[in-house]
Amino acid sequence: MKYVVLGASAAGISGVGRLRELDPTAEITLISKDEHIYSRCIMHHYIEGIRDLKKLQFVPQDFIEKNKINWMKGESATNIDTHAKEVLTSKGNRVPFDKLLIATGSHVFFPPIPGLKEAKNAIGFHDIDECEAIMERAKTAEHIVIMGAGLVGIDAVSGLLHLGKSLTLVEMRDRMLSIQLDHRAARTYEAAFEAHGVKQLYSVGASALNLNEHDEITSITLSNGESIPCDLLIVASGVRANVSFLEGSDIETDRFGLIIDPLGQTSHPDIYGAGDVTGRNPIWPVAVKEGLIAASNMAGVHMEMTDFFASKSTMNFLNIPTMSLGLAQPEDESEYCIEIEEGTKGNYKKIVHKDGKIYGAILQGDLSYSGILTQLIRNKIDVSKVRKPLFRIDYSDFFNIKENFEYTYTDEV
Repeated sequence: MKYVVLGASAAGISGVGRLRELDPTAEITLISKDEHIYSRCIMHHYIEGIRDLKKLQFVPQDFIEKNKINWMKGESATNIDTHAKEVLTSKGNRVPFDKLLIATGSHVFFPPIPGLKEAKNAIGFHDIDECEAIMERAKTAEHIVIMGAGLVGIDAVSGLLHLGKSLTLVEMRDRMLSIQLDHRAARTYEAAFEAHGVKQLYSVGASALNLNEHDEITSITLSNGESIPCDLLIVASGVRANVSFLEGSDIETDRFGLIIDPLGQTSHPDIYGAGDVTGRNPIWPVAVKEGLIAASNMAGVHMEMTDFFASKSTMNFLNIPTMSLGLAQPEDESEYCIEIEEGTKGNYKKIVHKDGKIYGAILQGDLSYSGILTQLIRNKIDVSKVRKPLFRIDYSDFFNIKENFEYTYTDEV
């Protein structure tokens, strides 16, 4: 069996590992633009100098050799011939496959602001090459602007704090981490970053860039008419799936990215997909799980992506641990029951539920309740039948031990 995997990040690496585990004699080829295996979630540690490339690696040093992977580094897929079952690469190679896993990830989206793509000091924050470019520019930059206050943007800010430069965060939404957090949890982070000297501008965007004769940004005009100095712009305003190489093939995509089913299978029976290339749930744990599931099905072991709460984010900025799960901030809160508990030490807990089903949650500060919360969700426990306040539930309220030491759920409490 010939397996080919495109992409050497979370989904691709978990995929090749699983394939080798299930098929010890298969021929496995990994094709990737990246020449190193590293975690994109902690690249801010690289900028900050806390970790080097070796410490960014999330698999053992001998992972490729031990799993007997043919790794084609510095090479990307340019087309897929589904009839001949071959991958065409940027170096002119044609790589045959029996089963293919597409895990090509995503790239930074540059908004359609005139001059943005041409500006030499406007850099994305999505891979090691961009990290290197940011680190080099930051040596001489005095006014660094980060466009976007999502997880990637806050990672970038965190990595740059130690430089002592002027940092300005620009976000079109009304708060930091608006996808993951409600206003209360976001305010905690906003206040912490403000205490570290980070200027934050919300509900505004960049409307124009002012460039010098060297195509370098000198200042940015915002949508409210304000002008702010800038000699390094980090673009973290969103990502787009890497699916352009699929144009002209019969592999189905949509406006988000690659279309896959719960098995990870695409519109072609021998081609699978996983991770950010789908344009959905672009977070590390989901990519890893999708890679494992797709690879399992490629090797004939049935698995499905069944977790409803794919949108789980755990973060720890400025030593403030936070977990966001599912629908933490519903657009119409009147349709849901909202339970909130706040502690004297800044701890914050919020659960969103309806008809006995938990739809979302936020924990900030003390995350010790996350284990119980995860079990409540995973086992689809009807919390309306547990006769205790939501934040006082423990394992004894919904698990009994049978004679064979298996756990079973009961609502008789």
